[in-house]
Amino acid sequence: MQYSSSVAMMGTAKQILLSFALALCAPWAAGQPPPEAAQAAPTPLPATAPALSFDVSGTKFSLDSLMRELKDSQHEGWVLAAYPDPKTSRPLIGAGFSLDVEAREHVQSDPLNPNQFLEPSSAQLWQAAGLDPARLQSILEQFDRNLAKWNKKNYRKKIKTHQLKPQLTDPEAMQLLRVSALQATHNAKAYCRDYDQLTAPQQMALSQLVFQMGVNLEEFVQFLAVLNDEPMLQSVALTDGSTPSQVEHWKAVQQTLIDSQWARRYTTRAVSVIAMFDPAYDQNPKAAEQRIQAVLRPPAKHNRKKPHAQRAHTASADEGHQPRPSA
Repeated sequence: MQYSSSVAMMGTAKQILLSFALALCAPWAAGQPPPEAAQAAPTPLPATAPALSFDVSGTKFSLDSLMRELKDSQHEGWVLAAYPDPKTSRPLIGAGFSLDVEAREHVQSDPLNPNQFLEPSSAQLWQAAGLDPARLQSILEQFDRNLAKWNKKNYRKKIKTHQLKPQLTDPEAMQLLRVSALQATHNAKAYCRDYDQLTAPQQMALSQLVFQMGVNLEEFVQFLAVLNDEPMLQSVALTDGSTPSQVEHWKAVQQTLIDSQWARRYTTRAVSVIAMFDPAYDQNPKAAEQRIQAVLRPPAKHNRKKPHAQRAHTASADEGHQPRPSA
């Protein structure tokens, strides 16, 4: 009986490893591999991870390139201890991985999109990264004690001054980021019915939005409506291979994001993401970002000064630098 049980367990482990290997390899098997994919193959997830059926087929960008963007300090940041979300105070770790999200149903409301959303709990993703569930509970309990003792403001000060003791190793946090990036890419397909037709930067931009906003992306009604609007019939091709109708379509997609509160609040991150929706982004990424930066102004910073000094500052330095009005 013991021998039979051991054989069965080994068989299950092999099946789990195979399922994740297929999930990770699918993006590059389905189309042209990105240049960096041949240089650095993605690290496989642990064999102990439970199989979450992430469908990332048709993806043209390297998962590692998305992870580098998300780990960038100008975007989500990288903290190896639990810390409070600046808006909700809920616990995050690594590149903004949520530690206490419950599994939820996310219904596909677009009858023309066959892809389905997948919203597992934090605990499921944690286990999918090969991490011990008991550690997650311990980290959450410590976070609650720290938040009660320090409050959110002082907690976040300790992040900036590097006073938090790491609760994950760098490789462990990378495994969490990997499963989160897989989930974001899976759900990006469910948000865009023509996902397979997007360029690699456009797919990556959409995956970044899903990673950063989760189910809240559903609130970007205008963006999603324009994104899924069928472009006009093909016309005479431009020098970059796109058509006039395509160019106008993607300008409209970008404009819906430029006019959002998200873009004005997270300007640096927004410039990078919005620029990637330009169909000619690959030809000159810096020029694409500069075009967005020219029209996307950060909100005016109000210094805590004496009233008369603040009025003088507003009348001079802030003139001509007002944020764009809401749509």
